[in-house]
Amino acid sequence: MDLPVNLPEKLYLLAHDPRRERTTRHSTLNLLLQAASLTELLRRGLVREDGRTPVARVRAAAAAGLDPYSARLLDQIREERPHGWSWWVGHARSAGRDQPVRCVREGLAEAGWIDLRRHKAAGLIPVTRVTLKDPGVREALAVSVAAALKGPLSRVDPADAALTALVAAGRLRSALSPRHTWEYRGRIAKLAPAAGPVPKALRTALAWRMASHAAASAATG
Repeated sequence: MDLPVNLPEKLYLLAHDPRRERTTRHSTLNLLLQAASLTELLRRGLVREDGRTPVARVRAAAAAGLDPYSARLLDQIREERPHGWSWWVGHARSAGRDQPVRCVREGLAEAGWIDLRRHKAAGLIPVTRVTLKDPGVREALAVSVAAALKGPLSRVDPADAALTALVAAGRLRSALSPRHTWEYRGRIAKLAPAAGPVPKALRTALAWRMASHAAASAATG
């Protein structure tokens, strides 16, 4: 079965609930997709780590087939002054057309993996309903995550190892339950190096986001 190649596309599909025809909360998913794009760039050698800071490299051949959002992020890393991995994960937009969720979703639709139907809930609120063209694609990705946790470590594809590490760090419950995250925590630690420093940066960015939301809630009483 053909599957998407890039990590952001795979993670978006894993975050989709076919029964409800919706994805997990966008506030969390934006961070996870940002982390997935950084990992994709790192895996392809398009960015390298320089003193805990991602630095863009020019490698045209490695960029072939890169998803649109990751290509855009690579340009941003080239143009922006140096920042750490956690900054880049947390820098994901949470609203507007430039947010990772919308960009990755549009790319998947253009590539023919999903259908998008836009309408207004209650005649007022704009809503985009996502339908998987082939639900078997998402199922195959879920099987890859399960195999990375349970199969022989030597046979786990590095891309699947990185995917699973990001799913665990991002607490993507649609792909990995909290119970399984705890049960396989030792195995997940062994898979994490495939994603470099990004899973740790993702956990940090999520903690920052939660602290920011808590502070805002406290301020409003």
